Amino acid sequence: MRQEQKEITVMTSGPGLYEFSDAARSFTHEAGLSMGQLTAYCRHTSASLVIQENADPDVQRDLLAFFNRLVPDGDALFVHTMEGPDDMPAHVKSALTQTSITIPIVRSALALGTWQGLYLFEHRRKPHARNIVLHALGE
Repeated sequence: MRQEQKEITVMTSGPGLYEFSDAARSFTHEAGLSMGQLTAYCRHTSASLVIQENADPDVQRDLLAFFNRLVPDGDALFVHTMEGPDDMPAHVKSALTQTSITIPIVRSALALGTWQGLYLFEHRRKPHARNIVLHALGE
C-alpha cells in the first residue's frame, strides 16, 4: 500500500462553489495509483466540501439560494458574531455539509460520475485562501 499527500489552496471571492476537480485529478495521476481512494479534507470551519453537478450553473445558484434561505446572514438567533453577520451562518452551513470527501480511484482515475465535480463550498462573504489536504492511498 502506498500513500501520497499534498495541500492545495483554493482562492475564493465570496460565497459560492469553487471547483477543484482538475487539481484532484492531477494529484491522483501524479500519485501513480491504479486503485485506492482519494480523501480531500477542508481545513476550515466556515467552508466545506461537496460533490455536485458541474454541467448546469443553475444547480450552484439554487444551492446557494437554498442555504441562504435555510441559514440567513444576520439571523437574530445567533450570539456568535465576532467576525460579522455571516460568521455563525457560515459555521452552520459547514456543519450541514462536510469537511472531508473520499472518492475511489479506479484504473488510475477518480471515479467521479459524468456530471460530478469536486467543490469547495465557501460560506463567507470576504475572499479567503482555503486549504485542502489531498491524501491518496492505494496501490
